Amino acid sequence: MVTATQKIIISGFYGFHNSGDEAVLQSILNALRKQSQASGLTLEPVVLSIDPEWTAATYGVESVHRMKLGEVRRAISESAGLISGGGSLLQDVTSSKTIPYYLGIIKLAQWMGKPTFIYAQGIGPVNRKLFHPLIKSIFRKCAYISVRDEQSRLLLQSMGLSIDDIDVVPDPVMGLELPENMQTEQHAEANPVAGDTPNSGLQGAPATVGVSVRFWEQSRQELDALAEGLVKASAEQPLHVHFLPFHHSADNEASRYVMQKMGLRIEDNGGSVTIREDALHPLQMLREVSQCQALIGMRLHSLIYAAGQRVPVMGVSYDPKIDHFLERVACKPVGKTDTLEADTVAAGLLELLRSGESWKQEREPLIAALTQEAETPARRIAQYFGHKG
Repeated sequence: MVTATQKIIISGFYGFHNSGDEAVLQSILNALRKQSQASGLTLEPVVLSIDPEWTAATYGVESVHRMKLGEVRRAISESAGLISGGGSLLQDVTSSKTIPYYLGIIKLAQWMGKPTFIYAQGIGPVNRKLFHPLIKSIFRKCAYISVRDEQSRLLLQSMGLSIDDIDVVPDPVMGLELPENMQTEQHAEANPVAGDTPNSGLQGAPATVGVSVRFWEQSRQELDALAEGLVKASAEQPLHVHFLPFHHSADNEASRYVMQKMGLRIEDNGGSVTIREDALHPLQMLREVSQCQALIGMRLHSLIYAAGQRVPVMGVSYDPKIDHFLERVACKPVGKTDTLEADTVAAGLLELLRSGESWKQEREPLIAALTQEAETPARRIAQYFGHKG
């Protein structure tokens, strides 16, 4: 039986060229396609984006400008329902306007009688208590709620929501796979800083270490510690330090800050430094991460990419979401941004490179389970429409 196409709106932090959030979108699109086909449905995504032309061209989906209310209202009215997520949408640390925006989109859909779904969101921090009853009121009317960690579920429970109605699922990006043609494709050229990019697969060649940094502390002390730690580690083992900016262009600037702090000392120790500034598509960045032997990350999705590709990770904590994810893969942060020490970074990295295979073997069951569970929200949404049909 051929079913009619049903449009479904996806609301999140999309079109801002943040590799982590774009990977969330790619993962949700993949999971919805797979699970809707399994249920005999045709769900056609319409993505709310700050750059709808780019989103449409990149993912081959319909896209609407997220700040043009008339277009958003029209898209929702023509849809079968709305997905809010994933990512850290409901938090008031970056801005006090974030929570009202995303709640407003959900409420608009509910006013129109559309089912709404919370897709693997990381809730909080929510420091302004006035938001608590708003979140409770709107979430109580959602058809399905899933969050990406237990702490988010407990925060929603503290707001008065029933914990039994909330699924804890992995971040959607845990389910993102690298297509076979990209696994075998020749490695794309990075922007060299000094010397040639070594082949980390050769015997005795420098180990490739991916580095994902962002600005956080005003003093930049965490970036200074990372720079010094990488130099100290390179004195014991030659490294190919490969910077991977996840949020353009702020992370490009943060990466180059660390590179400047390192100077030529990595090269003096027999290694090299590169940066990949043009990997805007999430699958391009996923491939970059997959070719590393270890990854040091501040960005959450750099750690998720690495874990999903079985690349040993070392996280630097600036937000509880980093700690929560690392805990799920039996890891601890190497330090927090305000107390990070170069010696700890160097020692942690060298140990990670020495014990890479055992790191993977010990965590394989955990990572495999998270990868499998990442499509749970898409499956539940497809089942909802399947039963309704």
